[in-house]
Amino acid sequence: MSAVEERLVELGLTLPDVVPPLASYQPAVRSGGYVYTSGQLPMVDGKLPVTGKVGAEVTAEEAKDLARVCALNALAAVKSVAGDLDRVARVVKVVGFVASAADFTGQPGVVNGASELLGEVLGEKGVHARSAVGVAVLPLDAPVEIEIQVELVP
Repeated sequence: MSAVEERLVELGLTLPDVVPPLASYQPAVRSGGYVYTSGQLPMVDGKLPVTGKVGAEVTAEEAKDLARVCALNALAAVKSVAGDLDRVARVVKVVGFVASAADFTGQPGVVNGASELLGEVLGEKGVHARSAVGVAVLPLDAPVEIEIQVELVP
C-alpha cells in the first residue's frame, strides 16, 4: 500500500474503484509528466447519492461533502494511469462545477470540499490553483463535478 493510500486509511477513507465513463472519454489520461482527469461526479457504488441544484434541492453543506467524493473519485482515476499515488508530485489545478439555483453564489465553499480533501490526503502536494464555476445543470442531475490536473514525480 502506498503512503498516500495509508493516509486515506488513517482518515477513514477508501479509494474507490474508477467510475466508468458515462460517454466516449477516458476517466484520466497521462500526457508527459501530467495526469488530467475527466470531470468526476460524486458516484458511490455506481450511483449518485443526491441529485438536484445546490441552493434548492441540495444544501451547500451536502454539496461540499459530495465534492469530497468527487475528489476521491479523481484520485482513483489518477492512480489508474499513474500506477501509484505516491508518484503525485503535486496537484496543479482543480476545476469545480456546481449545478446552482439561480440565486446561489456559494460555489467556492462547495468546491472547498474537494480542495480540503486533497490537502488532508496529500499535504503540501495537495495545494493547487482552482476555479469554482456555477452551471445550470450537470450530467445525471449531479450537484457537483470536479476535475483535477496533477504533476507526477519524474
